[in-house]
Amino acid sequence: MFTKGKRNLITDVPGLRVGNAEDFRIRTGVTVLIADDPAAAVVDVRGGAPGTRDTEALDPVSLVEGVDALVLSGGSAFGLDAPSGVQAYLKSLGRGFEIAPGLPRVPIVSGAILFDLASGGDKDWGEEPPYRQLGRHAAEQAGLDFTLGNAGAGLGAVAGAYKGGLGSASAVAEGITVGALVAVNAVGSPVMPGGDAFWAWPFELDGEFGGRRPAAAVRADSVLPPDMKQLVQPGSNTTIAIVATDAALTRIEIKRLAIMAADGFARALRPVHTPFDGDLVYALSTAKRPLTGSRAHAVMALGSLAADTLSRAIARAIYEATSLGSFQSYRDRFSV
Repeated sequence: MFTKGKRNLITDVPGLRVGNAEDFRIRTGVTVLIADDPAAAVVDVRGGAPGTRDTEALDPVSLVEGVDALVLSGGSAFGLDAPSGVQAYLKSLGRGFEIAPGLPRVPIVSGAILFDLASGGDKDWGEEPPYRQLGRHAAEQAGLDFTLGNAGAGLGAVAGAYKGGLGSASAVAEGITVGALVAVNAVGSPVMPGGDAFWAWPFELDGEFGGRRPAAAVRADSVLPPDMKQLVQPGSNTTIAIVATDAALTRIEIKRLAIMAADGFARALRPVHTPFDGDLVYALSTAKRPLTGSRAHAVMALGSLAADTLSRAIARAIYEATSLGSFQSYRDRFSV
């Protein structure tokens, strides 16, 4: 059996903090996850149009054993500046990889971006994109509690025909915590056809995204759902996520966790991993709790739980979002 964590946020995993920063004039934002101590991390990319920074450093065969922070940003490729602001902030705190005594430490910060350039707002920001400063500000705001919905990297997000957003969820099983953090800007729809139930409804805990259930058996009577995005262009959509656990896993085991967690996308969105989406999942371990018994069995159970938790986080992102400009929220559309 498992339950929600105390906050039902990824920060229920001990040793993690999250900060958001937004620019409502531009309608964009940045979300930063900071580990109190360097944490082993990997990435699994499933979408056809990813945008990332320093993901190769997370390969299990690479030299660097842990990351200091992970960044989810709006802004398309402009948002790849956000990790620079986070890196500068962490360097000011003395964080980072020690190359040699006497040399500056180098904070290890990887990031992924989503496309929100069509979200409305004033995108004429001049010669200097805002993302470096947004990244630094989000890092400065990092704490245990943070806002969902129209917050951070979710501010300008759109998911299918609905306002997208930032979501998070957690689960605790046998003393081990799993958490998920996600910015949902998907081509696909999060809602089952013919009603207001989320595709993720079987995994909902305690009415965390409205408690709506399908009224009858649902049959997908079209190849693609009518409430997905209609004007779809390559590179203009993505769902970017982080899953985390306090279980002490090797980097190879964390890679398997990320691979299994990516199934949470398919449990919450339809279609998913399309040529137009940049879907990816970061996975990290704070290694606070040792595993007992069969490691392979434990990783299998944690991967399954991570996928369920990520699907809940995706639904929470849509449920917590509010209408913005011409983008109608789930709750407004269904009068929830």
